[in-house]
Amino acid sequence: MGDVAVLGYDAPSHVANTISSHFTGDREAAVVLDVACDTGLVAKQMKKDGFGHFVGIDGCTGMLEEAQKKELYEDLKQCILVEQLLPVQKGSFDVVVMCGALTVDHVAVSVVRELCSACKPGGYVCMTSRHGSDNLEYKASLERELKQMEEEEGLWSCVAVTEVENWARAVSADGDSFVSGFVYLYKKV
Repeated sequence: MGDVAVLGYDAPSHVANTISSHFTGDREAAVVLDVACDTGLVAKQMKKDGFGHFVGIDGCTGMLEEAQKKELYEDLKQCILVEQLLPVQKGSFDVVVMCGALTVDHVAVSVVRELCSACKPGGYVCMTSRHGSDNLEYKASLERELKQMEEEEGLWSCVAVTEVENWARAVSADGDSFVSGFVYLYKKV
Protein backbone atom coordinates (compact mmCIF):
# COMPACT_ATOMS: atom_id res chain seq x y z
CA MET A 1 0.00 0.00 0.00
CA GLY A 2 2.93 2.35 0.58
CA ASP A 3 3.80 2.11 -3.11
CA VAL A 4 0.42 3.46 -4.25
CA ALA A 5 0.72 6.37 -1.81
CA VAL A 6 4.12 7.27 -3.28
CA LEU A 7 2.59 7.19 -6.76
CA GLY A 8 -0.12 9.66 -5.72
CA TYR A 9 -2.76 7.08 -6.59
CA ASP A 10 -6.16 8.22 -5.40
CA ALA A 11 -8.40 6.27 -7.79
CA PRO A 12 -10.29 4.62 -4.88
CA SER A 13 -11.56 8.02 -3.73
CA HIS A 14 -12.58 8.93 -7.30
CA VAL A 15 -14.51 5.66 -7.58
CA ALA A 16 -16.26 6.19 -4.24
CA ASN A 17 -17.15 9.78 -5.14
CA THR A 18 -18.51 8.76 -8.54
CA ILE A 19 -20.72 6.06 -7.06
CA SER A 20 -21.87 8.27 -4.18
CA SER A 21 -22.89 11.07 -6.51
CA HIS A 22 -25.17 8.74 -8.54
CA PHE A 23 -26.37 6.01 -6.17
CA THR A 24 -29.84 6.90 -4.83
CA GLY A 25 -30.71 3.67 -3.03
CA ASP A 26 -30.21 2.66 0.59
CA ARG A 27 -26.43 2.71 0.96
CA GLU A 28 -26.39 0.85 4.27
CA ALA A 29 -28.40 -2.02 2.75
CA ALA A 30 -26.59 -2.07 -0.61
CA VAL A 31 -24.28 -5.00 -1.30
CA VAL A 32 -21.05 -4.04 -3.08
CA LEU A 33 -18.84 -6.47 -5.00
CA ASP A 34 -15.25 -5.18 -4.96
CA VAL A 35 -13.40 -7.06 -7.72
CA ALA A 36 -9.59 -6.96 -7.60
CA CYS A 37 -10.12 -5.52 -4.13
CA ASP A 38 -6.42 -5.36 -3.28
CA THR A 39 -6.13 -4.38 0.40
CA GLY A 40 -9.58 -2.78 0.59
CA LEU A 41 -8.91 0.81 -0.48
CA VAL A 42 -12.21 1.22 -2.36
CA ALA A 43 -14.30 -0.39 0.40
CA LYS A 44 -12.65 1.89 2.96
CA GLN A 45 -13.64 4.96 0.94
CA MET A 46 -17.17 3.69 0.24
CA LYS A 47 -17.70 2.88 3.93
CA LYS A 48 -17.09 6.59 4.67
CA ASP A 49 -19.92 7.35 2.21
CA GLY A 50 -22.37 5.10 4.07
CA PHE A 51 -22.09 1.81 2.21
CA GLY A 52 -22.13 -1.11 4.61
CA HIS A 53 -21.91 -4.51 2.89
CA PHE A 54 -18.85 -5.60 0.91
CA VAL A 55 -17.73 -8.80 -0.78
CA GLY A 56 -14.14 -8.72 -2.01
CA ILE A 57 -12.41 -10.76 -4.69
CA ASP A 58 -8.72 -10.74 -5.50
CA GLY A 59 -6.22 -13.10 -7.07
CA CYS A 60 -3.51 -12.54 -4.48
CA THR A 61 -3.69 -14.29 -1.11
CA GLY A 62 -1.50 -11.62 0.50
CA MET A 63 -3.86 -8.83 -0.59
CA LEU A 64 -6.85 -10.76 0.72
CA GLU A 65 -5.10 -11.23 4.09
CA GLU A 66 -4.48 -7.48 4.31
CA ALA A 67 -8.07 -6.72 3.30
CA GLN A 68 -9.33 -9.13 6.00
CA LYS A 69 -7.49 -7.12 8.66
CA LYS A 70 -9.56 -4.03 7.80
CA GLU A 71 -12.76 -5.83 8.84
CA LEU A 72 -14.77 -4.23 6.03
CA TYR A 73 -15.74 -7.34 4.08
CA GLU A 74 -18.46 -9.85 4.89
CA ASP A 75 -16.77 -12.30 2.53
CA LEU A 76 -13.42 -12.43 0.71
CA LYS A 77 -12.74 -14.86 -2.12
CA GLN A 78 -9.68 -15.68 -4.16
CA CYS A 79 -10.17 -15.75 -7.92
CA ILE A 80 -7.75 -15.42 -10.83
CA LEU A 81 -9.82 -13.25 -13.15
CA VAL A 82 -10.40 -14.50 -16.70
CA GLU A 83 -8.88 -17.90 -15.80
CA GLN A 84 -11.85 -18.42 -13.46
CA LEU A 85 -15.38 -17.05 -13.48
CA LEU A 86 -16.28 -14.70 -10.66
CA PRO A 87 -17.34 -16.91 -7.74
CA VAL A 88 -20.60 -15.05 -7.15
CA GLN A 89 -24.26 -15.44 -8.04
CA LYS A 90 -25.31 -13.54 -11.15
CA GLY A 91 -27.47 -10.48 -10.65
CA SER A 92 -26.91 -10.26 -6.90
CA PHE A 93 -25.02 -6.99 -6.30
CA ASP A 94 -26.27 -3.42 -6.08
CA VAL A 95 -22.83 -2.05 -6.98
CA VAL A 96 -19.89 -3.77 -8.67
CA VAL A 97 -16.51 -2.04 -8.58
CA MET A 98 -13.20 -2.75 -10.27
CA CYS A 99 -10.52 -0.20 -9.53
CA GLY A 100 -7.01 -0.42 -10.92
CA ALA A 101 -7.09 -3.77 -12.71
CA LEU A 102 -8.42 -2.81 -16.16
CA THR A 103 -5.01 -2.15 -17.64
CA VAL A 104 -2.50 -3.81 -19.90
CA ASP A 105 -0.83 -6.84 -18.28
CA HIS A 106 -3.50 -7.12 -15.57
CA VAL A 107 -6.82 -8.59 -16.77
CA ALA A 108 -8.43 -9.08 -20.14
CA VAL A 109 -11.08 -6.62 -21.29
CA SER A 110 -13.60 -9.49 -21.39
CA VAL A 111 -13.88 -9.41 -17.58
CA VAL A 112 -16.25 -6.43 -17.86
CA ARG A 113 -18.96 -8.86 -19.01
CA GLU A 114 -18.68 -10.72 -15.71
CA LEU A 115 -18.88 -7.44 -13.78
CA CYS A 116 -22.11 -6.63 -15.62
CA SER A 117 -23.45 -10.14 -15.04
CA ALA A 118 -22.84 -9.94 -11.27
CA CYS A 119 -24.80 -6.69 -11.00
CA LYS A 120 -28.55 -6.50 -10.31
CA PRO A 121 -30.76 -4.82 -12.92
CA GLY A 122 -30.78 -1.14 -11.99
CA GLY A 123 -27.45 -1.50 -10.17
CA TYR A 124 -24.18 0.22 -10.98
CA VAL A 125 -20.85 -1.00 -12.33
CA CYS A 126 -17.90 1.34 -11.77
CA MET A 127 -14.51 0.69 -13.37
CA THR A 128 -11.24 2.54 -13.87
CA SER A 129 -8.47 2.54 -16.44
CA ARG A 130 -5.36 4.67 -16.70
CA HIS A 131 -4.38 6.63 -19.79
CA GLY A 132 -0.61 6.02 -19.87
CA SER A 133 1.14 5.64 -23.21
CA ASP A 134 1.62 1.91 -22.58
CA ASN A 135 -2.12 1.47 -22.00
CA LEU A 136 -3.61 3.24 -25.05
CA GLU A 137 -4.38 0.10 -27.10
CA TYR A 138 -5.90 -1.66 -24.06
CA LYS A 139 -8.04 1.39 -23.19
CA ALA A 140 -9.31 1.62 -26.79
CA SER A 141 -10.24 -2.08 -26.69
CA LEU A 142 -11.96 -1.58 -23.33
CA GLU A 143 -14.01 1.34 -24.62
CA ARG A 144 -15.06 -0.63 -27.72
CA GLU A 145 -16.30 -3.45 -25.46
CA LEU A 146 -18.17 -1.06 -23.14
CA LYS A 147 -19.81 0.64 -26.14
CA GLN A 148 -20.79 -2.66 -27.75
CA MET A 149 -22.35 -3.86 -24.49
CA GLU A 150 -24.35 -0.63 -24.31
CA GLU A 151 -25.31 0.21 -27.87
CA GLU A 152 -25.46 -3.16 -29.60
CA GLU A 153 -26.40 -5.52 -26.77
CA GLY A 154 -28.41 -3.21 -24.49
CA LEU A 155 -26.86 -4.66 -21.32
CA TRP A 156 -26.30 -1.33 -19.57
CA SER A 157 -26.30 2.41 -20.10
CA CYS A 158 -23.43 4.79 -19.56
CA VAL A 159 -24.03 7.14 -16.63
CA ALA A 160 -20.66 8.91 -16.54
CA VAL A 161 -17.15 8.78 -17.92
CA THR A 162 -14.81 11.07 -16.03
CA GLU A 163 -11.21 11.82 -16.92
CA VAL A 164 -9.02 12.54 -13.92
CA GLU A 165 -5.80 14.44 -14.53
CA ASN A 166 -2.83 13.48 -12.36
CA TRP A 167 -4.27 9.98 -11.81
CA ALA A 168 -0.91 8.63 -10.70
CA ARG A 169 2.75 9.46 -10.97
CA ALA A 170 4.20 7.98 -14.15
CA VAL A 171 6.73 5.25 -13.52
CA SER A 172 9.42 6.36 -15.95
CA ALA A 173 12.64 8.26 -16.24
CA ASP A 174 10.71 11.38 -17.28
CA GLY A 175 10.77 12.76 -13.76
CA ASP A 176 7.66 14.11 -12.06
CA SER A 177 5.10 13.46 -14.78
CA PHE A 178 1.62 12.13 -14.14
CA VAL A 179 -0.74 10.02 -16.23
CA SER A 180 -4.44 10.65 -16.40
CA GLY A 181 -7.07 8.03 -15.68
CA PHE A 182 -10.73 7.38 -16.35
CA VAL A 183 -13.67 6.39 -14.15
CA TYR A 184 -16.52 4.64 -16.01
CA LEU A 185 -19.95 4.29 -14.42
CA TYR A 186 -22.66 2.14 -16.02
CA LYS A 187 -26.18 1.30 -14.91
CA LYS A 188 -27.34 -2.24 -15.68
CA VAL A 189 -30.56 -2.49 -17.66
